[in-house]
Amino acid sequence: MTVGHILKRREIAEVMHFTTNTGLLGMLASGGILSRQRLPEEKYLEHVYQPNAKVRKDPAWLDYVNLSVSRINHEFFGKASTWHSDRNVGWCVVALDPVILTHEGVVFATTNNMYTGVRRAPGPEGIEALFAARITRWVGNFVSRGDDLPDHLTTCHQAEVLYPARVPSEYFRGIYVATGEHADIVGAHSEILLPPDVDSPGSSELPIHVRPEVFEP
Repeated sequence: MTVGHILKRREIAEVMHFTTNTGLLGMLASGGILSRQRLPEEKYLEHVYQPNAKVRKDPAWLDYVNLSVSRINHEFFGKASTWHSDRNVGWCVVALDPVILTHEGVVFATTNNMYTGVRRAPGPEGIEALFAARITRWVGNFVSRGDDLPDHLTTCHQAEVLYPARVPSEYFRGIYVATGEHADIVGAHSEILLPPDVDSPGSSELPIHVRPEVFEP
């Protein structure tokens, strides 16, 4: 059984990464999602670099991009939203082709990568562990998989995919936003910064979908 087989069996259609509109601008300008460790090295991004987390408690994993399977980490998103409450920030979610989960170096984390009970592993064993009957977050704190939970959703909503260094923008499949106003902003960014699609001359935009439910628990 390969990671690809598991993706097909569980009907996992997308991987997600939430960011601010300025963060998305940086991603489009640099051609991908960079790990936090690599972000400061990109001089072009200095004026838009705004990390979602004030402090990272998993320093050994700073050169990995944190992603989610099928849904965002709503608990972390809620905290990140309050950290940026003093700025005029619009939020968006980048939808990524799940084929990236088959790439070399990808590591799967059963819960928030900062929790003491997290289990990490690559490959088929790693991804299958995200859907275990019970996940330990820390001592005395567990998450059980409900019978009604769809196959494509991880047992713990804080489960993570740790992608090494950089996720190339060629794997971007679309952008989710909460309002039409944010859709206009994101559309302007993508039109200006994305290179034309060689298969569709004159088209450089990613599909943008107004889906407020994506941002809600």
